[in-house]
Amino acid sequence: MYRTISGDTFDLIAHKTLGDDKLAGVIIEQNIEHVETLIFTAGVYLKIPDLPDVDLSTSLPPWKLGDASD
Repeated sequence: MYRTISGDTFDLIAHKTLGDDKLAGVIIEQNIEHVETLIFTAGVYLKIPDLPDVDLSTSLPPWKLGDASD
């Protein structure tokens, strides 16, 4: 669970809790009753899903992996 502070948005909450603002959609899916909320007031409790651990070496595009000769 995450308790909002005034001014929170789904993308900001995703960044704070999951480390990536692009994961806002998974938080919205778990809190569909707030789908129309753009900016939260303080004190709203949201469910934050547990995400499986991802092996970054297989999920990153080649240009993000770096050069093995570095």
